[in-house]
Amino acid sequence: MGRLDGKVAIITGAGRGMGASHARRFVAEGAKVVLTDVNADGIKTLARELGENALAIEHDVTRADGWARVVEKAESAFGNVTVLVNNAGILGPIAKTVDLAEDEYYRVCAINQHSQFLGMKAVIPSMQKARIGSIVNISSLAGLRANYGFPSLAYVASKFASRGMTKATAQEYGPENIRVNSVHPGFINTPMMVEATDEGGGEALSHIFLQRLAEPDEVSSLVLFLASDESSYITGAEHKIDAGMSAG
Repeated sequence: MGRLDGKVAIITGAGRGMGASHARRFVAEGAKVVLTDVNADGIKTLARELGENALAIEHDVTRADGWARVVEKAESAFGNVTVLVNNAGILGPIAKTVDLAEDEYYRVCAINQHSQFLGMKAVIPSMQKARIGSIVNISSLAGLRANYGFPSLAYVASKFASRGMTKATAQEYGPENIRVNSVHPGFINTPMMVEATDEGGGEALSHIFLQRLAEPDEVSSLVLFLASDESSYITGAEHKIDAGMSAG
């Protein structure tokens, strides 16, 4: 029996990196998964790989109308949505506060923070109909501490906000059997993180207790656990997966 049998999940940013890894694990464990991303080619290729239990929808996570369309298509194809993984995100510019352009600040917050609000707002009514739900908001180690190895005010602000929204929403909807948790990865071997270390975050690697980057599938194991009924008494919590970076 699969750990996600009977679950219907939406995973944003599923075109590559951690999102694609989450999707593969979810389908392997019995879930029906809606893959969304602005990278249409990436999610279409992945949907073909995963077969009939995957549906690809091109999706700008910063638009409420796009979220309404995704939920409508998910319910039509698979039934009520019971899992949401708000995975889509960007790093944004590596810049100190006075050098950070206002439009870039808003862009990072729109994708990393506001999209998670829109996703929860759109999906919770479907979970209420199902009388069960698990929302996993992908934050970052930068949502717990500012010193992430490089200056990035917008990224840090958006990831702290993700953690706060997680707790507030968990409190609101816990009585309806809807759980909300945040995941805080450290340095993961994804295209975005490789770019970040190349642009000035390389020194932070020396603070990783295990002396290596994590692979995306290692994060997927945690996300899978939080999406499953195995974590039925866990909500409103932040879950670090950082090989000790926050402990040093």
